[in-house]
Amino acid sequence: MDLDPFVLARAQFAANISFHILFPSITIGLGWILLFFRIRYTLTRDQNWEYAYYFWVKIFALSFAIGVVSGITMSFQFGTNWPGFMDRAGNIAGPLLGYEVLTAFFLEATFLGVMLFGKQRVSNRMHLIACALAAFGTTLSAFWILSLNSWMQTPQGYVLEDGVFQVGSWLEIIFNPSFPFRLTHMLIASLLTASFLVIGISAWRMRREVDGPATLKVFKAGIAIAMILTPLQIVVGDLHGINTLEHQPAKIAAIEGVWDTDSAVPFTLFGLPDEETRSTRFAVEIPFVLSLLLTHDPNGVVQGLNDFVGEHPPVAPVFWAFRIMVGTGMLMLLVSWWGGWQVFRRKQKPGPWLLRATSVMAFSGWVAVLAGWYVTEIGRQPWLVYGLMRTEEVVADHGPGVMLTSFSAYMTLYVLVLLAYIATVRYMATKPAASLEAAIREQKPPKIAGEPL
Repeated sequence: MDLDPFVLARAQFAANISFHILFPSITIGLGWILLFFRIRYTLTRDQNWEYAYYFWVKIFALSFAIGVVSGITMSFQFGTNWPGFMDRAGNIAGPLLGYEVLTAFFLEATFLGVMLFGKQRVSNRMHLIACALAAFGTTLSAFWILSLNSWMQTPQGYVLEDGVFQVGSWLEIIFNPSFPFRLTHMLIASLLTASFLVIGISAWRMRREVDGPATLKVFKAGIAIAMILTPLQIVVGDLHGINTLEHQPAKIAAIEGVWDTDSAVPFTLFGLPDEETRSTRFAVEIPFVLSLLLTHDPNGVVQGLNDFVGEHPPVAPVFWAFRIMVGTGMLMLLVSWWGGWQVFRRKQKPGPWLLRATSVMAFSGWVAVLAGWYVTEIGRQPWLVYGLMRTEEVVADHGPGVMLTSFSAYMTLYVLVLLAYIATVRYMATKPAASLEAAIREQKPPKIAGEPL
């Protein structure tokens, strides 16, 4: 079989980053949700919030551990499969990755230990501070990683010397044109991913009657977060799209399946992009809408893919990944507002149909995040650093046998770990609430003189 090592290297990195991003997308948002639980307990002394906190901190720790391990193997691939990237862009990529480890990872790892094992060892105030610092650490980690990724999408602040990127301005590199939009979009996506996981697991527990008083409180908290953030994500996504149109018009053209530059461009709901005929077959279109969305003018001009022949991404994967992301987001909006109308407006317990729907949506955030990352990363091709470094220029010179072996090993391991993770979460969610609450109540917090909290 004639296998292309370049394609296998790309597939291996895609598999690695797809697996890795699942877990930070939970921990970034879940860290702040845990902080909310802790604050609620501190203010009300309602033991149900403490029970909710200790139940979900275990899932947070499990997700964090797998995210760390998969992130390490992803970093290794910069050296094993893409050495040319670090040779040419290492002066920028290396420090940013280092800052992430030094300022974020150690913060998360240190204070996660307090969150897990500090109940009988530190005061409630210290526990609250540890939770806040761990949540901040997850966000700081996203800050540095997305700064590097955004610089690769919209590079600035660099100086090229003999093909090697040197630092011209760290401020311009870190706060590059797409960074604010990408960071905001990802943080909201992580909060939505965590909130739907919280909603889904809580609904699953209620359906199987292993819930307690905390379960409904957590369900309502997740619904409230999703109700607020889903519409906000739509607004941020629109701003992100306008920024992408300015800096990466070929990506936007691929997302929308636009082939010819034109004005008053329709929005294509569905279709079959065909790169051979340079057309989108069986397109279902809404007149003028794409120009209105991207330029805020129904007669605005949108560049087409034919202006970027040889320099645009594969169209079909980007086109469909974007629609999966948007479709999942619309479903999140519908389900969260349905839940909010039932539990807040009508002040009812969630009904059986709502519980079924939210149970199914437990991992919907993963679908949206993966689809969004495929749009981002595939949409950048054929560039690794947009407009400056092609992906094919920096791949390692490995044979197809080596690449196929490592790719197969990675895929096997990832599938097994993912199945084990889901099975573990399911096992934890199956435990009756009464037994978990009793175990927590047996752990008496220490009495500290003068401790107001």
